Amino acid sequence: MNYRSDIRNIAIIAHVDHGKTTLVDAMLKQSKVFRNNQIVGELIMDQNALEREKGITIMAKNTAVVYRAVKINIIDTPGHADFSGEVERVLSMADGCLLLVDSIEGPMPQTKFVLRLAMKMGLKPIVVINKMDRRNSRMAE
Repeated sequence: MNYRSDIRNIAIIAHVDHGKTTLVDAMLKQSKVFRNNQIVGELIMDQNALEREKGITIMAKNTAVVYRAVKINIIDTPGHADFSGEVERVLSMADGCLLLVDSIEGPMPQTKFVLRLAMKMGLKPIVVINKMDRRNSRMAE
């Protein structure tokens, strides 16, 4: 297989409501994917009506940002146990992963399962801790 040094595929591993879609939204806005005068809502990646209604990602989706001439394909994966087959499929295509952990709830069992799977596949996670500004954050733990 040919390996391209100018493309990276990154999966985001996190439990439902731990902020995957919000993180991707912020990455897209920060990387100036949108024009300054363009009005962009929240949950950019969740276009499916059921996903918007439930506030969860059901089907994996991808988008991309460019950083220092490297195209980074970001894969927003489902965070619910019912969609583990979809998560495994995504991980098999990834070069690396972001492990997104909610500082209030901590790592959940499904997240730990997906992390073990990712590490077994040779992925090296970058840990991102979300919701640290919340009053009931458990950062000391």
